[in-house]
Amino acid sequence: MNTRLRFLASGLAAALVLSGCTQTAAPGPRLASDAQIETAQSAPVVDETAIAMRWNERLAPFTIIDNVHFVGTHGLGVFLITTPDGHVLIDGALAQSVPQILDNIRALGFDPSDIKYLLNTHAHYDHAAGLAGLQRASGAVMIASAADKPYLEAGRIDHGPTQDAMFPPVRVDRVVGDGDTVALGGAMLTAHLTPGHSPGCTSWSMAAKDSKGLPRSVFLHCSASLGGQSLVPEAYPGMIANYRATFAKVRGMQADVFLANHDIFFDLHAKRARQLAGDRDAFVDALELQRFNTEMEQGFQEALAEQQAAKR
Repeated sequence: MNTRLRFLASGLAAALVLSGCTQTAAPGPRLASDAQIETAQSAPVVDETAIAMRWNERLAPFTIIDNVHFVGTHGLGVFLITTPDGHVLIDGALAQSVPQILDNIRALGFDPSDIKYLLNTHAHYDHAAGLAGLQRASGAVMIASAADKPYLEAGRIDHGPTQDAMFPPVRVDRVVGDGDTVALGGAMLTAHLTPGHSPGCTSWSMAAKDSKGLPRSVFLHCSASLGGQSLVPEAYPGMIANYRATFAKVRGMQADVFLANHDIFFDLHAKRARQLAGDRDAFVDALELQRFNTEMEQGFQEALAEQQAAKR
């Protein structure tokens, strides 16, 4: 069993235009106070998984392809999409990661105050805990799915092994549904609801150009691992059906550049090493999304069979 399946089975927790929104609200006050954000950012990282997987270890930022940049940590993906009219930031990593994310953005020559939209793949703390701090630093409009909005605004999820992992709550300004788009400065990101790992798991796609100027499709997968969550009984109602529907949906998708919010899911460091060695298109692999989907579906089926057998 490879690293990604071990991660799945082991129980590691793991012009401004917004079109097609199912809900729009005027930005309101922040839900987390300065004191909450600062306390969370300065707290030591004590979670054994976070330490082992190097979730808060610094990694120098770099450009993945075109206007898509990696500004996250060694183990957690955070992605900056830059445009002449402002920028889009996807995911927030840990609360303690906020200072280095902001430093990474500045190191690439961009200003965090120019971030217009914050997007989220899902509301587990390792991808959502930093959002409140990033919202405070940028003043950006926070966008997420309807199913994950309650968790983001509560600062915790109510199921699974991380249900007691509190994080600074973040105000969700706008809700996206499947196929909704976020457009900014010539870039357009499309939301794909891919529930399973969370009820509102949202993947994002966009177009970019490779080093030769050829058009490439980019797909950031929300997640398809179990992350230690129970299937029997389901961690939340409809979880099994959600996973199956997402695997079927992704089988019909194509992407030239596959991204994920954990380094191990898209071989981040090996690709970066090839990039540094001179391969400017190291992240281009038109077969990787389907390999990942097949691998995750296999792991899901094995885990489901094991848990069903254990309940007999």
